[in-house]
Amino acid sequence: KMVSKTGRNWHLQIHPTLWAYRTSIRTPTGATPYSLVYGTEAIIPLEVELPSLRISLRDYLDKDEDYRVARLAELELLDERRIRALNHLKVYQNRVSRGYNKCIIHREFDVGDLVLKENQKNTTKDREKK
Repeated sequence: KMVSKTGRNWHLQIHPTLWAYRTSIRTPTGATPYSLVYGTEAIIPLEVELPSLRISLRDYLDKDEDYRVARLAELELLDERRIRALNHLKVYQNRVSRGYNKCIIHREFDVGDLVLKENQKNTTKDREKK
């Protein structure tokens, strides 16, 4: 959708599109793919060009030994965060399947029952092509 109607210059839009995809929170997991892999939220390119408070503190804290120890502890907790995301995913999938199954009418057929089958080949589009 981000590429123009002509389909040209798609190579210029691929990087921002992938960035947006990788840094947006997914409903099934409740987290971004980036945070599940690296254990921290992504820094958007705009924050690099116009340093925010978060970037300024990060540059300062990278030199601090206590920060490094805290970061290692945070990375050790990353497995727990991934497990929580997996549990969130399972709950989400159960909720979606329950909603889907509410709309489905379950029917059982026996051998020899007559069933009306729709003929997909005789559609109006096929007739127009001939």
